[in-house]
Formats: sequence, C-alpha cells, structure tokens
Amino acid sequence: MSEERFESLETKIAFQEDLIQKLDDALSDQQKQILELRVQLRHVSSQVEDMESFIPDAPEPPPPHY
Repeated sequence: MSEERFESLETKIAFQEDLIQKLDDALSDQQKQILELRVQLRHVSSQVEDMESFIPDAPEPPPPHY
C-alpha cells in the first residue's frame, strides 16, 4: 500500500472518529432533553388532573333572563 493511500485512510478514520464522537455527544444531549421533558410532562399532567377536580361535571344552567 502506498504511503499516500495510507495517509488518506488515516485521515478518513480520524474524521470518522471525530464525527462519531460528535454524534454520540448529540445523542447524549438529546437523551437528557427527553428525560427532562418527561419530568415536565408528568408535572403538567399532574396539574391538569388536579384542575379537573375543579371543573363541574354538568354545565351550569343558563341565567334566568335567557
């Protein structure tokens, strides 16, 4: 294998390793965001459930002047 071809392969491998590391970092960041969003969603869902207890089951009758 020629020296030039060997250097070309080394360069490609270095770029691929760098790209893989960047993709791994991005994936880790996204996983953290997903976990944070799950916590927030649970919190909001809990708040909505709490608010539903204040909503009457039947609609209020219209005022007498209707």
